[in-house]
Amino acid sequence: MVVKVVDLFCGAGGLTHGLQLAGLEVVAGIDLESACRIAYESNNDALFIEKDISLVTKEEIDGLFDGANIKVLAGCAPCQPFSKYTQGLNKSEDKKWPLLYEFARLIAECQPDLITMENVPDVTKHKVYEDFVNNLRENGYSVWADRVDCTKYGVPQNRLRHVLLASKFGPIQFAPEFNTVAKTVQEAIEHLPAINHGEIDKKDPLHRASKLSELNFKRIISSKPGGTWRDWPKDLLAACHQKESGKGYGGVYGRMEWNKPSPTITTLCYGFGNGRFGHPTQARAISLREAALLQTFPLHYQFAKKGDPIKMKTIGKMIGNAVPVNLGKAIGISLVEHIKIHDAASLT
Repeated sequence: MVVKVVDLFCGAGGLTHGLQLAGLEVVAGIDLESACRIAYESNNDALFIEKDISLVTKEEIDGLFDGANIKVLAGCAPCQPFSKYTQGLNKSEDKKWPLLYEFARLIAECQPDLITMENVPDVTKHKVYEDFVNNLRENGYSVWADRVDCTKYGVPQNRLRHVLLASKFGPIQFAPEFNTVAKTVQEAIEHLPAINHGEIDKKDPLHRASKLSELNFKRIISSKPGGTWRDWPKDLLAACHQKESGKGYGGVYGRMEWNKPSPTITTLCYGFGNGRFGHPTQARAISLREAALLQTFPLHYQFAKKGDPIKMKTIGKMIGNAVPVNLGKAIGISLVEHIKIHDAASLT
């Protein structure tokens, strides 16, 4: 039996890599970001197609599925429209964020056998999501959808995601939890060489840390693992944190803790002032390689051509926007097990 997967909004390939680790054949990833091509094609046995999803046609998807007995369409639409920072938007404004509608269009046109979609939990609060699920059911799909705690699936990171699985074959379920005890920051990154802020590891150009200002260097020295700027002496506090109005938010300028999962890795996780992204023991923010490991990309995962300059902002965006590889693997295992059940049922 030939199973083929097409990954929409594939980015650097976190979902694709996880699906391939689960034994699925991903034939192509589609994304508008040209910077993702090297990371996607260097690490995955799949074609990268640089294209706006609104321009992708039924004929193109059908061509990629050619020869498949079972067709899987996967996608993680960029989540910014559904993040907590835009929750004041009126639901009628959802049409301005057409990516899920385009995903739904391709599903209706191509009628794949299986579908998976991953996004931030708040996507469920929007009409676009309600329409997406209704369209699936109207097209004959059984739908499973729920919030997934990534720490339960081997991701050393506090990251909650909304995962949806849909099948033409009947009811589908998500894989049982892999871990009863969460993996820690220490397990994920302790083996990497120590580096200073502004330094690049000689053997791995991705293991580089942003340079700190003199003030931020003093601040991180005064920061405790798991702590915040509230631990600092007054002379190191930012002006906004000395005001009454700024004392409520402690989620920036923090260090991670060795014995716990990391906070959610974001596109700006390489900056000390952008969240709790200080290294637990070294006086710097985490490196790009450490961020990638916390997203469960393998150590060898390549994000740029050998010898090309490493652009912190570009690669940070790739890493922060990625589906954690181990979550992708859990999604893949869910699909593989469902296919086995369907295959067995079809023989009886």
